[in-house]
Formats: sequence, structure tokens, C-alpha cells
Amino acid sequence: MPVGLLTLEIHLPYAHSLKEKRAVLRKIRDRLRSRFNVAVAELDHQDVWQQMTLGVVSVSNSRPLLESVFRQALGEAERILGDDVADYDMAFF
Repeated sequence: MPVGLLTLEIHLPYAHSLKEKRAVLRKIRDRLRSRFNVAVAELDHQDVWQQMTLGVVSVSNSRPLLESVFRQALGEAERILGDDVADYDMAFF
């Protein structure tokens, strides 16, 4: 049973407060949870206004299915955030 982790490094140059950053976080977190049935958490940079690291986790009986879900979730994050998605990484355990 594979477990997958998608890590998103996000840079928000227009955020001027933690409140603005958390609004973006809430939007992307809620969208990914509802559309892809994944768990989403902020992993790092909680007190930094213009940067966040998100972890997206899912479990499946099929690694190709997990990869497909993560590719779609990455595409959705890029549609919402545009060039603000600075980097990503996928890992499977």
C-alpha cells in the first residue's frame, strides 16, 4: 500500500501579512481537499509572510493512481497560484 507525499514550495511576493498568507493557504488547502480527497498541511515557514511549504498526502492501493492524483493536484495548485509555486517534490513510501 503506497503512501504519497507531494511537497509544494510556494513564494507569495504580494503577501504583506500573515493574514493575507493564511487566506491563500485556506483557499488552496480547501480546494485540494475537496477535489482530490487528500490531506493538506503547512509544513514550514508558518511565521514568514511570503513563503510557505505545503505537504499533500494520500494513501492508495496503486502508485500510478497516486501519481495521477498528485499531478492533477499540482496542476490545480498552479492554476490557482500561477508562478507562485516555486518548486515541488513527489515521494512515495
